[in-house]
Amino acid sequence: MSGSLTVVGLGPGAAQQMTPEAVAALEAADELFGYGPYLARAPERPGQVRHASDNREELDRARAALDRAVAGAQVAMVSGGDAGVFAMAAAVCEAVEKGPDAYRAVELSVVPGVTAMLAVAARIGAPLGHDFCAISLSDNLKPWELVTARLKAAAQAGFVIALYNPISKARPWQLGAAFDLLREVLPGTVPVIFGRAAGRPDERTTLATLADADASIADMATCVIIGSTETRVVTRPGLSPLVYSPRSAR
Repeated sequence: MSGSLTVVGLGPGAAQQMTPEAVAALEAADELFGYGPYLARAPERPGQVRHASDNREELDRARAALDRAVAGAQVAMVSGGDAGVFAMAAAVCEAVEKGPDAYRAVELSVVPGVTAMLAVAARIGAPLGHDFCAISLSDNLKPWELVTARLKAAAQAGFVIALYNPISKARPWQLGAAFDLLREVLPGTVPVIFGRAAGRPDERTTLATLADADASIADMATCVIIGSTETRVVTRPGLSPLVYSPRSAR
């Protein structure tokens, strides 16, 4: 008899940002799969089996979880933020499509979570208050030329842009290159928000302008939000500024 697989978004990091639905799905699972640091964030239950793996093993992890579900286990796959945003839900769906027929018989569900761009935006106001898009700067699964084409098109179309996977040890130059490209399209006054580890003890939010945005302050735990020409910065005496994008664009 086939078991089940639930792909669970853990939220950005803080326990209070994990939804009750996510907590219940983790509690109900016999086995948990996930990238090691994310798996460590999941509440522990006696008798539960945990399978940690490396961040670059998404499809292998998805297949392993599906194999256990096919064998009858109640399985949960954990993912940071929202499982459907640059995360494990897509990998699981791909494994189902390309895998054996038994994978298609598995009861599959996805539990949403608070993704990084929402957590970062909430820290500083409402920069995503109007049309926006999310782009991953990683070129592991797509060519860099496609990344830059999408960045330019989004900026020209007036979207606020949330950048995921902005930088890594293997890709230390790409965020700086993205800023250079966007400076050719957008005015230097456009606000840029660096939101690192939102909701965790080491979180940090930095506000800059596109003209002076410094890519070196970002790491893989950072989500970068780049405003549009409509995005406003509201200064407040003695308080941090508010950044928002008006609901109606001119």
